[in-house]
Amino acid sequence: MENKNIKTSKILRAMTRDGSARLLVIDSRKIVNDAIAFHKTTPTASAALGRLVTATSMIGTMLPEPNDSVTVSIQGDGEAGRILAVGDYFGNVKGYIQNPAANPPKKPNGKLDVGAAVGRGTISFVKSVGAVEPQIGTIELVSGEIAEDIATYFAKSEQIPTVLSLGVLVDTDYTCLASGGVLIQLMPFPDEDTVDLIERNAADLVNISRLFEKGLDLKEIADIAMRDIPYDHFDTLEVSYKCDCSEERMKKKIQSLGRPEIEKMLDEQESEGKARELTAICRFCNTEYTYTEKELLK
Repeated sequence: MENKNIKTSKILRAMTRDGSARLLVIDSRKIVNDAIAFHKTTPTASAALGRLVTATSMIGTMLPEPNDSVTVSIQGDGEAGRILAVGDYFGNVKGYIQNPAANPPKKPNGKLDVGAAVGRGTISFVKSVGAVEPQIGTIELVSGEIAEDIATYFAKSEQIPTVLSLGVLVDTDYTCLASGGVLIQLMPFPDEDTVDLIERNAADLVNISRLFEKGLDLKEIADIAMRDIPYDHFDTLEVSYKCDCSEERMKKKIQSLGRPEIEKMLDEQESEGKARELTAICRFCNTEYTYTEKELLK
């Protein structure tokens, strides 16, 4: 699939001047197009996976240390199956969808039905922070539309009131025409007037992908989210869809199965008339790695 989008994805980070809330705005079109190209997704699967990698990229930039990571996993009973995204401190992200062909009928209003593709189930967060044990939290899905589910997770599990808008607009050729998100989180002891304005402005962020389709940049969308609220723009990060798989890492994963299991798998290959070698496929970028018996058992 040809990727028409040559721009980079970027995240704008800002804070209200009174310290009441932090703001992140992402143009994730490049990230989502890369995810579509790797996984060959249908439109609704593209929207589901695209929303999750968009949100996870922003969440990653809120991690405290450069070696930290966050994994957001959705396990629903819809046809999409499991959907997973892993983000790092720099905002880079990779994603996976169990059934890239998931494409239930559209909603009566003509929009892609991500909630139907996801179904009912759970959303889980695993934060690997520093040398401590991973922080794990899980809640029931609220709608399967992903933005509402993630916002609810933050409110319930981390007691952080959160506004989150996500959108992925899929073109007729199945590529991503526009994609992005806005994440606003309240800080401790926020000013009530600022909170009221954030809640008012959230209504203007409902169709976020259309704002990007119209050509609005990150600052212009931040201005919509922060209308009548003084805020400071801290920085803008370039982020990407980035898989860190490697030949050595995949080999170690196979070797971790143990010699008896590897020999059993090699025997099965031989019984089918195939060479005594094993192939592993990275679920995030579909890169194939093939290893000989000698490589695996030395």
